[in-house]
Amino acid sequence: MIAREGHRKFLESAGWGGAEVSPLAGDASFRRYFRLDDRGRRAVLMDAPPEHEDVRPFLKIADLLVGAGFSAPRLIAADREAGFLLIEDFGDRLMGPVLATEPQREEETYAAAVRLLADLKELSPPADLRPYDRAELLREALIFPEWYGKAAGFTWDRESYAAAWDRVWGEVLQETAARPVVTLRDYHADNLMLLPERPGSQSLGLLDFQDALAGHPAYDLVSLLQDARRDVSPRLEKEMLDEYGRAAGVQDRQAFRTSYEVLGAQRNVKILGVFVRLRDRDGRQGYVERLPRVWGYVERNFQHPALAPVKSWFDAHVPADLRAAWCR
Repeated sequence: MIAREGHRKFLESAGWGGAEVSPLAGDASFRRYFRLDDRGRRAVLMDAPPEHEDVRPFLKIADLLVGAGFSAPRLIAADREAGFLLIEDFGDRLMGPVLATEPQREEETYAAAVRLLADLKELSPPADLRPYDRAELLREALIFPEWYGKAAGFTWDRESYAAAWDRVWGEVLQETAARPVVTLRDYHADNLMLLPERPGSQSLGLLDFQDALAGHPAYDLVSLLQDARRDVSPRLEKEMLDEYGRAAGVQDRQAFRTSYEVLGAQRNVKILGVFVRLRDRDGRQGYVERLPRVWGYVERNFQHPALAPVKSWFDAHVPADLRAAWCR
């Protein structure tokens, strides 16, 4: 894998023309990442093709987070029109892989990630940050029937599907409108870097936040504790929900848990559709294999009484053999 034509010119203009360039793991977008090593000086090159990606949201949210004292990659150089960014290198200690080899650190690491979210809750969203409103929630939820439904072959209609969701997220939308928070939307173990030399919330480096919206504080907690990429036990999930409640000063924990389950169902249903879309539209490998885990989260979400209308819709339209069993 190599960066697009023009990256060398950009690096030369930024003073990194002699650096060695090696690929880093990418994500589910069109962005690609490369590590630069220039005689011990290191940085990361983000290659974001402008026909597919806009680097301005990344720069805006990174500036917001750094200004508030969080560890987002600092900008070194940019060619916004060409889609090249040179950013701070946080190293190699990604939370997910670290915990795979050091499982004894799981509880303390998740607790740090939860406390970071409690701190992030106090950061007021910029006035022009788009809201995570009904239109956006429904747009995402529709990815499931549009892509998963097409692949699995079940029948559905938009009107009844949207009506089922409208019956469950009223409180979530009211709470979001009353006190929105900066919602990073992909806050999970493979987007958090361990930076133990830094204090407090700065000890976790934040990645992949360019799609941030002004949303509900439970959303990023769901991203972390119902992770499509790694198993999070119900025991750890409960402990971390309690930890968040203490750290964030949640007054009505029952109401918060309801919002958490509703947003969990919405996010996980969306992911079911997104992972099929990555395979069928984009030819991306390594995603649909995770669908049984995501179905496990969905079925857990559906046990909450608040989600009865959505569960009824799924029971009527998506039989058991088209759920986790279909994905294996």
